[in-house]
Amino acid sequence: MQVNRLFEMVYMLIEKKKVTAREFADYFEVSMRTIYRDVEVLSAAGIPIYTEKGKSGGICLLSNYVIQKSVLSENDQINVLSSLQGMKALNVPEVEPVLRKLAVLFEKNNADWIDVDFSNWGSGLEEQEKFNHLKNAILKYQRIRFDYYSSYGEATTRTIEPLKLLFKGQAWYLYGFCLSKAENRFFKVSRIRNLEVLAEYFVRETPPQVDFELFKRTPQEFLLVLKIEASMAFRVYDEFDQQAIEKQADDSFIVSVRLPEDGWIEGYLLSYGDAVEVMEPLWLREQIRKKLVNSLKKYV
Repeated sequence: MQVNRLFEMVYMLIEKKKVTAREFADYFEVSMRTIYRDVEVLSAAGIPIYTEKGKSGGICLLSNYVIQKSVLSENDQINVLSSLQGMKALNVPEVEPVLRKLAVLFEKNNADWIDVDFSNWGSGLEEQEKFNHLKNAILKYQRIRFDYYSSYGEATTRTIEPLKLLFKGQAWYLYGFCLSKAENRFFKVSRIRNLEVLAEYFVRETPPQVDFELFKRTPQEFLLVLKIEASMAFRVYDEFDQQAIEKQADDSFIVSVRLPEDGWIEGYLLSYGDAVEVMEPLWLREQIRKKLVNSLKKYV
């Protein structure tokens, strides 16, 4: 297409400063007459392009010309490059060449400012590759199959039409259509095992509308009040909203938060060791006490 050729001509001129009509013609596999017509089109569009005659001549741009002066503001440039760099960090296909070209056009040499690793610390190769497989399945509209472990310890095998990856509440989730349940569901990525990308394709809405109400489909919520020692400050600030934290005179914390009544909470609280005390509710306090007593019996 002519528009693509014109854009790349400008990019090449900014990068190389001067290109002959013959070099352009050979590169784009068109005639030199076509290249000269393109020069006229660019000039008419306000691009300061000109030709130099003679042995060392060629097609040039004014030396101080950069494309953003005609099209994008400084903030626009930063936003575009930031978005592309974020996509590059997610390994989205074919982003790197576009990012490189626009960085040259915008005269920004610090475009490579972010990197993302979705896997947990110490995870193996399978875990590190999981996000790549999920991403490719989403982009290519391929169904996936995996074993899934619920917070109640239930193991099931699911076939999913993956729609989106999202981060919520300090965890990554896969949002997709579950064929066995015949509805959209969220799946915590860390609980997905034996992931397989199938040679089956599907049609989906574009873009997928995420139903965050699915997160609220739990038996009920309860108020959890914790007293957490000062030594766990790093976890308190990592894992709870600032408004839920009340720092005490002895540097300990009272944390008040509403959570779904789910099987994961006991294991989570036990991960604090002896640095946490459940103040409310009393039924959860009693469950934690029983678990600790039973655990202690194994070490007597």
